[in-house]
Amino acid sequence: MHFDHAPAIWSQYPELTAGVLFVEGIHAQASVDGAVAQFNAIAQARLEGVLSEGELPEIQAWRRAFQRMGLKPTQYRCASESLLRRFRKEGALPSIHPLIDLCNAASIAFAVPVAVLDASKVAWPLQVRHAGGTETYLAFSGETEHPEPGEVGFVDAQGNAHARRWTHRQSGLSAVREDTACVLIVAEAMHAGAAADVRKLLDALAQAIGQAWGVAPRVALLTAQAPRFALQP
Repeated sequence: MHFDHAPAIWSQYPELTAGVLFVEGIHAQASVDGAVAQFNAIAQARLEGVLSEGELPEIQAWRRAFQRMGLKPTQYRCASESLLRRFRKEGALPSIHPLIDLCNAASIAFAVPVAVLDASKVAWPLQVRHAGGTETYLAFSGETEHPEPGEVGFVDAQGNAHARRWTHRQSGLSAVREDTACVLIVAEAMHAGAAADVRKLLDALAQAIGQAWGVAPRVALLTAQAPRFALQP
């Protein structure tokens, strides 16, 4: 079992920083209200300093990446931008599951996309790579989609696409549910200073997860020179 980014991804996006956490012992009864409130306060303070979330350097970097992928960045937004837009308009994010609530709050605090996958729903290994045209994606609506050839996504050994358009939208197949116990969390950034910021994000999440679930996540920062994260449940 392992997770990595294909060499072509590192080659085409050398500014990429990727961080991962692997966590066992997750359940839906944990309380994360304190940590979520702290992250929300950070996000609120950052939004008060700009006209819109699109001005944040973390979001601008992902918009440039989406343009390089041939996507309109205001039509297909990275997950952190979408969450920040909702947070700015509504003043809060909906509660889904304690771990999702925590990771969404961390995502808006750092303006960095954070993917959370139920490890039991992935046919390992899992890789961020370009689609070949045969992959399948299960939408939250229950409909099956097929990513276009060349589209970047999280793809497993059985050709399941666990995300579309890279950091735009995750799959319902590996979404965290009430019975989820083991997860892979991936944070990816492209902006200047991304390595330091992603490390801070990982540390903050690891601390909050430890406090809420009493478990110690395995944490790693991936690079082109050390791109693989091996999982041993």
